[in-house]
Amino acid sequence: MLSRHRFDPELAAALVMMPEVDISDVDMARAAQAEQLAAVVAAADTTGVDVEEVSVPGPDGAPNLRLRIYRPQGVQGLLPAVYSIHGGGFVLGSPDVDHDWNLLLCRELAALVVSVDYRLAPEHPFPAPLEDCYAGLRWLATNAGGTAVRADRIALWGDSAGAGLAAALTLLARDRGGPAVCFQHLCSPALDDRLETPSARLFTDTPVWNRRSARLSWDAYLGYGVRGTADVSPYAAPGRAGTVTLSGLPPAYVSVMEFDPLRDEGIDYARALLAASVPTELHLIPGTFHGAWAVEHAAVIQRATDEAITVLRRALGR
Repeated sequence: MLSRHRFDPELAAALVMMPEVDISDVDMARAAQAEQLAAVVAAADTTGVDVEEVSVPGPDGAPNLRLRIYRPQGVQGLLPAVYSIHGGGFVLGSPDVDHDWNLLLCRELAALVVSVDYRLAPEHPFPAPLEDCYAGLRWLATNAGGTAVRADRIALWGDSAGAGLAAALTLLARDRGGPAVCFQHLCSPALDDRLETPSARLFTDTPVWNRRSARLSWDAYLGYGVRGTADVSPYAAPGRAGTVTLSGLPPAYVSVMEFDPLRDEGIDYARALLAASVPTELHLIPGTFHGAWAVEHAAVIQRATDEAITVLRRALGR
């Protein structure tokens, strides 16, 4: 069935090596991912980057929050920062998911990168993950472990569910009066629990992520029976936000994968931001599927990576 999708040839060839993602059994999926990522983190090249983990205060009444901090070696003065929010369908993941990517960003941008280990659904549904992300952002803006951070140059970056959280966090930080966010970089964002777009209906058999996965993900995050109802907050599903709600947000960059159930909600969100006069750039990456970023050697991913770094460098003033 996969042959009916016009995948980039390099990506298609890599599919046989990519692990299947099945979140119908969350415990099993978490164990499998943790084992896979442990090897990746152990083999990571940390040249030029100091990496440490800190425990900081979480939201009121919640446990402390773990953050992983990436500091560029030999860089003096005030540092811009990227606040990194991992994906995983709201139910999987940790800072290990984006460890190599965060190392790359730290080196290439000469910026501080902070990755947040937010609580996961279904044990901790909305708003717990978002509140964790907000607590970590506040710590970054006011403390950052003694590193002098440029308060006017903090960008949010996220992938998939992490991008959905980044979009929601941008709204939340604005509405709570800070911390200031200078840019939102959203990769394959999960933004709309209604799953009514053409791509959400069409892509039922795509690798890594499909319509069934998206439904399970939103049910875990919102609570069973809530998805698609009228009571879902834009802080949970930013795709529900209207033009007035989006007005005044910082500039955005949205990238979507061609054969991804989340494709059209990302496009719709970019269009909604533009309609709200938010400076926004949209890039559809051809021949790709959700999670194709993992195929780092593919030319189409290398081009997308170079563009992502260029966009963040410009946003951070580097």
